[in-house]
Amino acid sequence: MGQKMKDLQDSKKIKEKTILESALKVMKQKGFHKARMADIARDAGISYGLVYHYFGTKEELFETIIERWWDSLFSLMGEIGAASKNVQQQLGRIILFFLDTYQEHPELVNIFITEISRSTANLNPKRLDLFKRFIALTENIIAGGQDKGFLRNDFKARYLTYIFLGSLETFVSAMVLVDQKIKGDAQKEKIARSILEVFLNGAKNRKKKART
Repeated sequence: MGQKMKDLQDSKKIKEKTILESALKVMKQKGFHKARMADIARDAGISYGLVYHYFGTKEELFETIIERWWDSLFSLMGEIGAASKNVQQQLGRIILFFLDTYQEHPELVNIFITEISRSTANLNPKRLDLFKRFIALTENIIAGGQDKGFLRNDFKARYLTYIFLGSLETFVSAMVLVDQKIKGDAQKEKIARSILEVFLNGAKNRKKKART
């Protein structure tokens, strides 16, 4: 690859990143339906036409934002599934994914919660299938914990999955709705530990020793 081509590709990535960051900011402030491409272009400091050059519609721009969220999450789930970690560590990594993303990109989590997770208008069949896939992958982790005797099995794995993800989603949603920022890694670790401990205190099997 020639240097000129590399420079062009780098320039494209920078512009796309700038547009996406501005889109996150504007959509958080105004909501997806009220945000305009002109607002995004103004915030990014680029021409209105250039935004359309990279993203043909506001819907395409929004879809790109959401796809990057899911790509990162499913990449994590693949890593968790391939690693020989215990269920406590696996669930801990899921919690930290949400908290890490909120700490580093609060606008992204805000949009995911307000415009997708809690919006029936924007939760189309394709996005619903992605939620179902994530739930199924988490259920596999929970079921694995039951098989090893670490988690109680008098409740279905699906029910424990709903309880775990429900508590995580509700906690993060509350932070988003009151605009509470994560102040640092120490606070983030404390939050993650709290969510995990509260879940495990009810889900952990106390009748027999877990298999290693």
